Amino acid sequence: MQYNVAQLLKESVGSKRNYEVDYSPEERGFNQPVSGKVEFIHTNRSILVRGTLTTETELVCSRCLISFKYPLTINLEEEFFSAIDVGSGIEVSIPNDVEGFTIDKHHILDLTEAVRQYTLLNTPMSPVCKPDCAGLCPQCGKNLNQCPCQCKI
Repeated sequence: MQYNVAQLLKESVGSKRNYEVDYSPEERGFNQPVSGKVEFIHTNRSILVRGTLTTETELVCSRCLISFKYPLTINLEEEFFSAIDVGSGIEVSIPNDVEGFTIDKHHILDLTEAVRQYTLLNTPMSPVCKPDCAGLCPQCGKNLNQCPCQCKI
């Protein structure tokens, strides 16, 4: 998920680019495909990235402990700050009070880490495989989704 933004940085503030994201699992950082659309907007101090991406992640149900795939929709909105002035090639210092990601010295904006962080933030803390998951029997440990146990609770 790397994009060369040198030309966009040379254009006037407010310039935009739209990209389709189609990231395969073989690429760095993900075990599931990521797809969607993003928009890059040149602001007076950065490139603002907005978009909606979809992926899925492998989770373990907090009730029955079975692995399942959980679909995620990520609404991404992040600022990326340039480390190098595109016109002069001089290194730019980013203020300490600024939170965001950086664009590398070759003007490559890499969405990988932002998408990874947004994926973690959108993953439920106590995932369930289905809303009516019965879980495990507290006495014998049998998965109650598969069949009822004979324990008297």
